[in-house]
Amino acid sequence: MTADPVAIARDLLRCRSVTPDEGGALKFLEGTLKTAGFTVHRMTFSEPGADDVENLYARIGNAAPHLMFAGHTDVVPPGDEKAWQHPPFAGELADGELYGRGAVDMKGGIACALAAVLDHLGAHGTPKGSISFLITGDEEGIAVNGTPKLLQWATERGEEFDHCILGEPSNVAELGDTIKIGRRGSLNGHLIVTGRQGHVAYPQRAENPIRGLVTLVAALQAKPLDSGTALFPPSHLEFTSVDVGNKTVNLIPGEARARFNIRFNDKHTLDSLKKLIEKRAAKAAGSKIKFAFQWEPSNAWVFVTEPGPFTELVTDSIVKVTGRTPELSTSGGTSDARFITAHCPVVEFGLVGQTMHAIDERVPVADLRALTTIYRTIIDRYFTA
Repeated sequence: MTADPVAIARDLLRCRSVTPDEGGALKFLEGTLKTAGFTVHRMTFSEPGADDVENLYARIGNAAPHLMFAGHTDVVPPGDEKAWQHPPFAGELADGELYGRGAVDMKGGIACALAAVLDHLGAHGTPKGSISFLITGDEEGIAVNGTPKLLQWATERGEEFDHCILGEPSNVAELGDTIKIGRRGSLNGHLIVTGRQGHVAYPQRAENPIRGLVTLVAALQAKPLDSGTALFPPSHLEFTSVDVGNKTVNLIPGEARARFNIRFNDKHTLDSLKKLIEKRAAKAAGSKIKFAFQWEPSNAWVFVTEPGPFTELVTDSIVKVTGRTPELSTSGGTSDARFITAHCPVVEFGLVGQTMHAIDERVPVADLRALTTIYRTIIDRYFTA
């Protein structure tokens, strides 16, 4: 008897695990994995100023090679639940699709991985190596008390990983079109220009910081940060807000601010990028514009898993099941893969992400079954090669 990814996904979707609440999702996984022979650990991590977060780590086998499946059971809020065709935490099926918050991001992916592993164990017994699940409840949050601390805990107890599959919804239009082998870094900052406050009727007695801010904003966006690399598109800086905080029409403000985000490729580190931006601003400012940067803390650095035998194994498995050759991509935002990459090569491959975070998030039942088959193919080949 094979495991049913649809039934597993429905059970997970019925858990209201909105970040940072566990909602019963980890409890369900714990019971299922223990029954299958896994050693399961549940732990809660804490940090001042952040919510406590529950996490799960489970492993079967004690030898290498060690294949890890990683993911998160936390989900974003559903928004107006009355706007959904089917309740977001009911796990309802309709017209061949499974509805629910987290259906694609990413309880559906976890369900497929779990079903594939259960099928492999049923057919082959304990693997010729090790399989683990590293599941967090903090991916949709600030990612402080989730995967980073869970990996630290695992490392301190001697866990070593050879490869990881992160079941994020990597595909763009149809199952099998994309594997994520890396992610761009992300850095947020504030540009602050200081002037001298004064009356608008006497501008000669003031120094308007808005003029300087406009100059620097234009300068920072006038020239590309780079031309891209072999595996990444060009880095880019986007201003997201401008704020003077001035509610008075006859007052020249003393300060003006602009907030921005940079998505950057592997030509840069966080430190080198900051120096580049500061140097460009200084050149545009000359001696007339007084400015400063405030950089927000970032744990979203750039990384890439170089194509090789593992990416080929995943690619070949996808081709075998879907007939599609996936693109090896580094597009999109950040994910917990940025933490995992320090411990082992990681690829992201899950469901199609078109409805993630949307009203009526849903996944075709056929995709759940196909993804399970892909994961099962990967596992079988991984431990029999």
